[in-house]
Amino acid sequence: MRIKRLVWFFITIALGIAGGISYGWLVNPVKYVNTPLYSLRDDYKADYVLMVAEAYQNEHDLIAAKDDLLMLQNESPVRLVQQAVITGQELGYSNHDIELLGKLLQDLQSISAPVEATP
Repeated sequence: MRIKRLVWFFITIALGIAGGISYGWLVNPVKYVNTPLYSLRDDYKADYVLMVAEAYQNEHDLIAAKDDLLMLQNESPVRLVQQAVITGQELGYSNHDIELLGKLLQDLQSISAPVEATP
């Protein structure tokens, strides 16, 4: 009698799991529509910034790179790249990738630095 109860218990559990998975995947799956880039996790934000840095290396269009970074968040592009360098180092990005981020950071800092007037 006890074995029969155990068998039915596990069958019921298996049916519940299968029903939940099929409902979540087939009947009512999550639909992501117009999800903003700023909702990404920090590691994915760092990947995005790295892709912008790679595109900048090829195209040398700093304005386009800055615009791409502004789509990620309403934060300063310089700050975004700094955070990406820190995250990239924590995640073990290659030296080449860190150098790409560093080059983008330097160029962004050069255009955002205030120009001093000479007397």
